Amino acid sequence: MELKRVVSVSLGSSKRDHSVLTELLGQRIYIERIGVDGDIKRAENLLEQLDGRVSAIGLGGVNFNLQTGRYCFPLRDGIKLARRVKKTPLVDGSGLKSGEKRLISFLQKNYGWPRGGQRVLLTSALDRFGLGEALEKAGCRILVGDAIFALGIPLPFYSLRLFELAALLTVPFLSCLPVKWLYPTGGKQLTTKKRFTRYYLWADIIAGDFHFLHRYLPENLSGKDIITSTVTKENKEELKFKGVRCLVTTGPSFEGRSFGANVMEAVCVALLGLSREELNPEKYPPLLDELGWKPRVEYLN
Repeated sequence: MELKRVVSVSLGSSKRDHSVLTELLGQRIYIERIGVDGDIKRAENLLEQLDGRVSAIGLGGVNFNLQTGRYCFPLRDGIKLARRVKKTPLVDGSGLKSGEKRLISFLQKNYGWPRGGQRVLLTSALDRFGLGEALEKAGCRILVGDAIFALGIPLPFYSLRLFELAALLTVPFLSCLPVKWLYPTGGKQLTTKKRFTRYYLWADIIAGDFHFLHRYLPENLSGKDIITSTVTKENKEELKFKGVRCLVTTGPSFEGRSFGANVMEAVCVALLGLSREELNPEKYPPLLDELGWKPRVEYLN
């Protein structure tokens, strides 16, 4: 049986590296995450080495684009890294994130939440705009935290549309900045700063990228529900200790670890045998159903 290899090159900490050999739909697949500790040059070299030698590559810690509603802005560092790969299919997880609307429907149908009126802290709408739209459609009150978590500015937006207007004015400039100024990379993923606690306490649900929400994680999260991804066993223990009620991860667990969206999208690409020219997010939902991959819901307290 042919062994397919999927590798995620992440700007994140190498201390979060993980690999697993598994079998999916009768195909053996080796999944590996390699962190470069924020070193862009090292990431470039690694991508060049992997190009043409693996089934699919995921790019972690940076997106190709920043998305807000109908508008898409290329992210300078993401495009710079993408240009290093010429042969192998390269994805950043956005193809799966665009389908996260199904996650909210799944939770409502099977667990009775999110409910109308619940307050949701969405760490970054630019990273998961579709998730924000689904939460608003469910009747939730949303606090969009892009300015808080990406820029460290206490400027909450309580409407996706208001945020979209602000983004149209600022993101063309912000997308040209080094990604390390906008997103925790390297060792910054392992530390927290005690700021902006009031926004966490305001929320019933905290949703978004784990490294964003972990950036200012307070000591007490009693009764909070978290929707995220890329969670390790240690992360779960920390959230349980802080009192989190329910943890929802958007993908399956491999040996106690849920990988990021870029890894899961790369796995889908490898299983489908897609070439660079055939990449299409619309092909993922039928595969996810066949795999039986559903959101993982764990009650911690």
